[in-house]
Amino acid sequence: MSINDLFSLKGKNALITGGAGHLGAAISEGLAEAGANLFIVSKNQKKCQRLADLLNQRFQLNCQGLYMDVSDSDSIAECYAEIHKSGKTIDILVNNAYFGSGGTLETMKDEDWYSGMEGTINNVYKCTRSVLPYMVSQKSGVILNVASMYGVVSPNPDLYTGNSFSNPPHYGAGKAAIIQYTRYLACHYGNKGIRANCISPGPFPNLEVQKDTEFIDRLSEKNPLKRIGQPDDLKGVIVLLSSEASSYITGQNISIDGGWTAW
Repeated sequence: MSINDLFSLKGKNALITGGAGHLGAAISEGLAEAGANLFIVSKNQKKCQRLADLLNQRFQLNCQGLYMDVSDSDSIAECYAEIHKSGKTIDILVNNAYFGSGGTLETMKDEDWYSGMEGTINNVYKCTRSVLPYMVSQKSGVILNVASMYGVVSPNPDLYTGNSFSNPPHYGAGKAAIIQYTRYLACHYGNKGIRANCISPGPFPNLEVQKDTEFIDRLSEKNPLKRIGQPDDLKGVIVLLSSEASSYITGQNISIDGGWTAW
């Protein structure tokens, strides 16, 4: 198989949760550039469909924006069933969606903690649990979970002094759980033709956070490459882990963090 064929996703169908968001849009674009047809899903179906239409125009694909509430098991099951009834497969699942509340250990309530767990590990659990019967039946599938460098290392409190930003304790705890859950999936479903891997993005602040240039300078100085991540920095590793180029890679977590966790 040629190197181009190894990285090609032509003829594959990928579902991306939160696939039209800050990082999700770049993930979707990378998969589309590699030839995959996409199901871009979130509670904002119109936003997902706008991105799907754009990608269809650019790459002559058959991408769709669909409704899915990743906190609702019934919504997830209905979305998968709709795809299955249309005669299409889900060859690649990218669990990218996240939601949660802020706060510190001193200020947060129990509900804030539960919300963070729901928006990280719980939604990944629900989305994978519902897709596994389809992938087991077709004897193939790729599951790619988006965790965080804060599932590997703790936030440095000094970064968050003197500004309005914080990194709540449930975020890293939930992301660390995703990394472990990925290993579980890899070890229990590898013999059924399913691979599961995880990526852990580092400092990828959204456009609103980037307005605080002093905070961005702090983030940039914290890693060896001396810059924050741009969404396009995720595209290569996403295509690698979704394609046959990684056919012998499963159960792994790759940090895309400018070297942050290497210090």
